[in-house]
Amino acid sequence: MHDKTASFSIKNWSQDDQPREKLRDKGRLTLSDAELIAILIGSGHRNESAVALSKRILATVDNNLNELGKLSLNQLMAFKGIGEAKAISITAALELGRRRRSEGVLEKNKITSSSSVFELMQPIIGELSHEEFWIIYLNNSNKVIQKKQLSKGSITGTLVDVRLVLKTALEVGAVGLILVHNHPSGMIKPSQSDKAITVKLKGAAHSMDIKVLDHLVITEKAYFSFADENML
Repeated sequence: MHDKTASFSIKNWSQDDQPREKLRDKGRLTLSDAELIAILIGSGHRNESAVALSKRILATVDNNLNELGKLSLNQLMAFKGIGEAKAISITAALELGRRRRSEGVLEKNKITSSSSVFELMQPIIGELSHEEFWIIYLNNSNKVIQKKQLSKGSITGTLVDVRLVLKTALEVGAVGLILVHNHPSGMIKPSQSDKAITVKLKGAAHSMDIKVLDHLVITEKAYFSFADENML
């Protein structure tokens, strides 16, 4: 029984099969998702290796890391061999990956298309279960001065204060605005209220020589752009 238990410890595997050593000697790109997760958790349990356990966890989310990142600590701890410490390690690593993606977009710091807006904002609001309305404030080179949450609502809607949008625009010296909000339902088609607030904000901003350049409706995997659809 002792030999069987020991065989599932990573340190007793062949060096070519040890994820840590494989990363060190062959580079991170050679590792599978399961091997990377195995490094995080360090060990499996009596009858299952860390890699096998990682493969089993990934299989429950169709081997999709985005879906894995949505699992709660309790959901992760439901897997035999995953205690609180291991669950926290997995969650922390995936959150770092999400933040890295967001910061990578921010480094470019310039809006060139609707897709660049999506890449900037999807990690922030794309997976939320409630609706949020954000404003991206731009200078005359379409570089981001500031992005700011304007309101946070329920799953059915949110409130937008036009005066607050323009007040902030004047304070930061913005000459362009991009409106962004999410649809937790997953439907990207804008509602009548989405269209109405776009018209209202565009008119108010125009009186101050500030342009509303786009309004994006964002979901987890897709978006709708008013500018792309010639609705501005």
